[in-house]
Amino acid sequence: MQFLEQFKIILLSTANKVLGIFEVSSGGINCVTVDQRIIFAAAIKANATQIILAHNHPSGNLKPSSADLQLTKNLVEAGKILNIKITDHLIVTANGYYSFADEGNL
Repeated sequence: MQFLEQFKIILLSTANKVLGIFEVSSGGINCVTVDQRIIFAAAIKANATQIILAHNHPSGNLKPSSADLQLTKNLVEAGKILNIKITDHLIVTANGYYSFADEGNL
């Protein structure tokens, strides 16, 4: 659904093989609540060594919010402790995407 913000993760193996896609949460028009424990529980259960974070912005704005930046920073740090790499965080809209990795925000 394009009118609701959703947060998903792509679970990857060491060889970059996609192990699965997991929907972490679905929210409202301009926000979604993300429980970091659920992200890492899903990664551990899938034996993933890497994760790509992804969520949409129904507004069409590709600029990450301060909450997006803080969440990404927190997940990268938690991933280091668990030896699960956050490979990228994508913000997707109908008109394009924003990659935290491409923009140097990881």
